[in-house]
Amino acid sequence: MASTSTPLTLPVLPLDDEVVLPGMVVPLDLNDTDVRAAVEAAQAAARSEPGKPKVLLVPRIDGTYASTGVLGTVEQVGRLADGDPGALIRGRSRVKIGAGTTGPGAALWVEGTTVDQTVPDPLPGHATELVKEYKALATAWLRKRGAWQVVDRVQAIDDVSTLADNSGYSPFLTTEQKVELLETADPVARLKLATQQLRDHLAEQDVAETIAKDVQEGVDKQQREFLLRRQLEAVRKELRDLNGEQEGEESDDYRARVEAADLPEKVREAALKEVDKLERSSDQSPEGSWIRTWLDTVLELPWNERTEDAYDIQGAKQILDAEHAGLEDVKERITEYLAVRKRRNERGLGVVGGRRGGAVLALVGPPGVGKTSLGESVAHAMGRKFVRVALGGVRDEAEIRGHRRTYVGALPGRIVRAIKEAGSMNPVVLLDEIDKVGSDFRGDPAAALLEVLDPAQNHTFRDHYLEVELDLSDVVFLATANVLEAIPEALLDRMELVRLDGYTEDEKIVIARDHLLPRQLERAGLEKDEVVIDESALRKLAGEYTREAGVRTLERSIARLLRKVAAQHELGERQLPFTVTDEELRGLIGRPHHVPESAQDPAERRTAVPGVATGLAVTGAGGDVLFVEASLADPETGAAGLTLTGQLGDVMKESAQIALSFLRSHGAELELPVGDLKDRGVHIHFPAGAVPKDGPSAGVTMTTALASLLSGRLVRTDVAMTGEVSLTGRVLPIGGVKQKLLAAHRAGVSTVIIPKRNEADLDDVPAEVLDKLDVHAVTDVRQVLELALSPAVNGVAPEVPVAA
Repeated sequence: MASTSTPLTLPVLPLDDEVVLPGMVVPLDLNDTDVRAAVEAAQAAARSEPGKPKVLLVPRIDGTYASTGVLGTVEQVGRLADGDPGALIRGRSRVKIGAGTTGPGAALWVEGTTVDQTVPDPLPGHATELVKEYKALATAWLRKRGAWQVVDRVQAIDDVSTLADNSGYSPFLTTEQKVELLETADPVARLKLATQQLRDHLAEQDVAETIAKDVQEGVDKQQREFLLRRQLEAVRKELRDLNGEQEGEESDDYRARVEAADLPEKVREAALKEVDKLERSSDQSPEGSWIRTWLDTVLELPWNERTEDAYDIQGAKQILDAEHAGLEDVKERITEYLAVRKRRNERGLGVVGGRRGGAVLALVGPPGVGKTSLGESVAHAMGRKFVRVALGGVRDEAEIRGHRRTYVGALPGRIVRAIKEAGSMNPVVLLDEIDKVGSDFRGDPAAALLEVLDPAQNHTFRDHYLEVELDLSDVVFLATANVLEAIPEALLDRMELVRLDGYTEDEKIVIARDHLLPRQLERAGLEKDEVVIDESALRKLAGEYTREAGVRTLERSIARLLRKVAAQHELGERQLPFTVTDEELRGLIGRPHHVPESAQDPAERRTAVPGVATGLAVTGAGGDVLFVEASLADPETGAAGLTLTGQLGDVMKESAQIALSFLRSHGAELELPVGDLKDRGVHIHFPAGAVPKDGPSAGVTMTTALASLLSGRLVRTDVAMTGEVSLTGRVLPIGGVKQKLLAAHRAGVSTVIIPKRNEADLDDVPAEVLDKLDVHAVTDVRQVLELALSPAVNGVAPEVPVAA
């Protein structure tokens, strides 16, 4: 067996409690100072040498470096899956570490020699048998884990050294075992060591499986015994009835039920104490009825009943896709939950620290986007029971935690009742309208939900009525809300937020065609082929008859359309089958309600006069367009100052003051007649005055409206904008970019202006919406005015309008 060595000088990349063997490819986080220093030093050295940058990967165990490392090449530098900077490094060959030396950068440099030992060809007989044994053991282990693709890869490896080093990917090896593999230079000895480690692990697995089988057999025996005892009790009862014998005391019956029930130990002890109290109480005592009600509740709860999760990840994803169009974020989150749950179950990590792997998700979005119906689909995809808890208008803390047993008519809280109704300890519980929870003198229900929705606490949830610990850690909680700001911050911190920002027009058409239309055809008593609604008609319904983030109004429009066709058929005015096109909509359900501004006559558009600009806002019903109107008062009236109307909040009033101050101080450079702002009153109005409005994102829109008013130049009809403005004219970032761009798309706007620092939020906007919008990211208000204001006609601006 021959060996070769080559002297090298390399920067050291230390691996804390990790080992990389030759042939392995590993991603490393460049946020680590040592990793970044080594990679940068290697890149600096590679500029003067051919080939890829080289580093020395050395395990560092408890601060001590190993004597052998691995020569690694930096294959790629970029971003890891979580967005952090990282480097992809491939292990090449073993290196015996020598003395330290100097080199460029802040990394530690050492001298070393490669350790390469070759195996004679053909292989000796004992080495061939060793290769066969290792492949057989590795195949058996991989098949147990279901890693069929990796089986083929291992079978294809013929080189002894590569086969031995491939065991470095084994997750069951300890760091010390991997270091031993690294420091074993002889390939045959190394393969022998890897084979022994794998053989020992498989032996441990066999023992664990045998123990699990014995435990299961013991559980089956206990279940048979329990069933036989219940049958024996039933036989005895029948014999007593035949012989006319009286049954035992009621307390004896409760004692037998408690002892026969499969209760947790602490719950059993509490129940038997209550049975003792029942035996001591008199028949006339009201306490007896309270105890009996409590015992019935405890015995009816499914303490040890759990449904098995469906670990068919592909099947779950297909169910979610079939029942809901769009909503990719929440579908991905449920798929991730099932995948992690499956892996935890395979590794025996179902219960860690007394807690199971439940989930708490908050689905926040405008009405009608499918938040509530999504809960049932999630339960269907996971193979779990589903129960809905309506929280809208709940004001009593006892509704969540239950009443104290001292009160007449006391009941457990809604969470316990939901578990009881589901008949399982791991259902999907939908907490509907969590943002509508109120509070009064009876307490704050949102505060009572803090323990329920805290994954670190809910495995010991204690209801005031039960007064025994209930494990909620395996429950999947889905909370729905329309307005994020209405949820208390402490409660929101305990939930994982998933935003549902509304549907695009194309998604609405798919939902209407695949879900809404078949449901409404059935409700209208029509067959599928009797009435067909053309896609052009569905598009017009979604775009001009409804303007919403969800699809409720669209479904009502479809229902109204089908009712009209059914009525006309019964009156003999129309024959079936019938196809509805976009031209026939007006004759059936009247004129459109939401004609885009760009489709109106130029003289009738709101921006047909100077001083009117189109903004974008976020409301409880999703995104919407918002028009801002500005005018100047006649100087003879003497009404100087700023007037704001439209039921505005304090933040929006301050934005108007900032916009006015900016134009007063920078009007000269913008070539605006700012002298008019000194003696004449400025009036800014937001239409729909009955609707409260607040937030900083209208600053750019107000500045543009005032600039249009002063210059006499119209604001382009196809332009909408959003952004906060500063006194220096900087455009600052805002929230809700996705909802606002969806609203602009629904309103027929083709050009949108957003702050530059919100450019990253465009990744969340659907691609089909971005393709139809010309989005400009700006940093200064001057850029906004250049984009939004139309050029003056023949270089002369029209007169500034005066308020009446």
